[in-house]
Amino acid sequence: MAKELQKGTVICQSGQPVDSIHMIIKGTVRVIYTGGEYFLEKGDVIGLCDLYRQNYIFTYAALDDVTIATFPYKKDGLSVLLRRQPDFAQITAKSCFKQTNNILEVYELIKYDCGSLYQYISDSYKEYCNLCERHRMSPRLLPELEEIKPLELEDDIPRWMGSYYENMAAVLPQTLPQSRTPYSDFLNGLLLKTSEDISSIVSVCHIMNYYKSDIAKTLMNNDRLDLFDLFTSLLFRIGPSDEDSTTISGAISRMMIHLEGISSIDQELYQKRVQEYKEKLAHIEEHGLNPSEKNIENHETGDLTGSIDTILQYSGCEKEVCGDFRKYVDEYKSQIDKNATDDASRKLRMNLTKTFYKVYEAAFKKSLEDDNIPIILKMFFQFGYVDEELAGADNASYLYSIADHFPSNPKQQVYTAYEWMKAVYLGEKEPSRNEFDLDFPGYVRELKTTGKITAAQEKEMVNDNNEKMIFELSNMFPLVNKMTFGRITTFCPVFSEHNVLKELDKGMVTAQKMMEAINNIRAIDFGAYYRETVYVNPAIGIAKEYISTEVLPDVILMPNVGIRGVMWQEIEGKRRTTPSRMMVSIFQMEDLTATMTRLTGEFRWEMCRRVQGPRWNDVSEPSLTSEYCDYIQFYKKNHELTADAKDKIKSAMQKAKNSYKEMFVRDYITWIMYEGNSSPRLNKVARVIIATYCPFSKAIRDRLMVNPMYKEMLEKYNLKMSQKVHHIDNLCQKLNNTKIDIPEEILNQKKFLES
Repeated sequence: MAKELQKGTVICQSGQPVDSIHMIIKGTVRVIYTGGEYFLEKGDVIGLCDLYRQNYIFTYAALDDVTIATFPYKKDGLSVLLRRQPDFAQITAKSCFKQTNNILEVYELIKYDCGSLYQYISDSYKEYCNLCERHRMSPRLLPELEEIKPLELEDDIPRWMGSYYENMAAVLPQTLPQSRTPYSDFLNGLLLKTSEDISSIVSVCHIMNYYKSDIAKTLMNNDRLDLFDLFTSLLFRIGPSDEDSTTISGAISRMMIHLEGISSIDQELYQKRVQEYKEKLAHIEEHGLNPSEKNIENHETGDLTGSIDTILQYSGCEKEVCGDFRKYVDEYKSQIDKNATDDASRKLRMNLTKTFYKVYEAAFKKSLEDDNIPIILKMFFQFGYVDEELAGADNASYLYSIADHFPSNPKQQVYTAYEWMKAVYLGEKEPSRNEFDLDFPGYVRELKTTGKITAAQEKEMVNDNNEKMIFELSNMFPLVNKMTFGRITTFCPVFSEHNVLKELDKGMVTAQKMMEAINNIRAIDFGAYYRETVYVNPAIGIAKEYISTEVLPDVILMPNVGIRGVMWQEIEGKRRTTPSRMMVSIFQMEDLTATMTRLTGEFRWEMCRRVQGPRWNDVSEPSLTSEYCDYIQFYKKNHELTADAKDKIKSAMQKAKNSYKEMFVRDYITWIMYEGNSSPRLNKVARVIIATYCPFSKAIRDRLMVNPMYKEMLEKYNLKMSQKVHHIDNLCQKLNNTKIDIPEEILNQKKFLES
């Protein structure tokens, strides 16, 4: 029976079970899937491509007013339908092969686009580097550029498939018999096999589309760590009158054309950035000045000339060390490309790094007895500043202006690296674990075990704050400084202008900015930093109660201009109520809230592993890590996941290098940044797991309760919490009846459960 549908009507939705196939009698239908679309017309059959997976892998929508004939479909029932409708059998064969070729054309187009986009990005960065070299500037590195690679498909479709289906479409429908019974079984098998091939093609298209969207971020992103910023900044720096300005302007114009054609690029962001570029360029052409430049004379900086001499003289290092340090700094300054990867450049950075830490340690030790540390030394300790020319006049001026009163705040657990080292020296903080996961007592014990110290020396050393400070300076400090910098292969601890990817005042991490970032996370994931502990108070009849206590992390600001954060350890020693340790660059070039969200996700994973012990991935003992590992390990067999969701997981696993932890952290970032703002991005299974162990705050839960995607799991959570609150209420009532004051810990637990 024919059915008429209005323009815009969704005939079949991706993810829904295939219960019917539909022949188009009149009109045009748009077929949509991640990575492409095509169109069906009169005589085509909807649903043939979806038979293999038993769920629609496409969304079919009426492009105009459409008339369709519907045929109910059951698994293994297609042969009967084809036997009863011999004319319809011819139509299905013709339509199926036509659709297959349409999808193959989209596949070829996306594959070409992926290669073309990668080549364009690579060529553009080479052009930028050549322009920088011509103007004797060190080119800036971009975080994303180090990660992108040419498209590699582990499960690409066979090369013969395109030609095969092209010939099938041309020959088979016209040569098939009209009414013999065996033919219906043959065609049934052929359609199912074709549907299986289509499923494979679409999966590859999904993966290629994710790849394309991912590398497109290199051209433009919210953090401004992109090629568009490299070229526009270079143009503003050399000025529109320079002979190369036309070349750079042309490159920017070509990039704008590319950006307009990439659907994954936020067009609102694109329009905003382009408008800023045009306005800034017009201002420079009119006034001849870069409005963002700061004149060093605007600050009372004193004389920064000879900063390295001041630092070396203060440190009191041996002449050989001082001579080597000066030589390495001069060689580094003279390099046009400070990110060069040739052997000589790598060796220079390695030698400069070694001597830097020798000077840093000597100067730090001397500063412990100094109540009047020179500002240049504060710049050295806090920012890695060494030389005014290497830092750039504007940057050196700015560092000077903030060094004496940098807005960190140890009372809020936000330390500069210098403040942290001093806290270790004063015995206020214990040293961090080293790269072998040994804490200080464990390290000392190992020295004694290997015969390097005696038992008496072990006893003395384990309580020596000076030894603790040296352990921290020698282990955590150099390793984490490199890790937070982010670009490990080109790392150098000396502050250099070429590493400054955006204005320093915007990237500077203060205690206030850090607390705002942490509070943004807590406003969504209210239990992010809570740990479950046991409360015992036999005096008032409480034998054992599980309570949750919030312990905010210690944050250490490393002296570099970086792009990464490091979650170094989830607890201090073995006590679960001690702060975790998170490190970020003191000048963070990426978004601070996004960085702290990543570190919080890592903390949640590692804290769960700590609590669960050896059974952290044993699904028989439910936990965040065990359930998430089970979900990723068996996602291919999970009937709750759509074909698109499975393709996304596969692609994400490749990018995460098959790390379950990295997969979770990426999903956690999505949970906080998007789902917490009512923008669903996760699949159903991942959403349920994270909602169970990282629930939203009450305000967000109340807002999402009306959304069918969240309602069921939120109702389960509320029921579970109400039972726990009921238990606490009974305990409080019991204490009130005996006229005993309710302990603050119990009141806080009730408040936590109601959050």
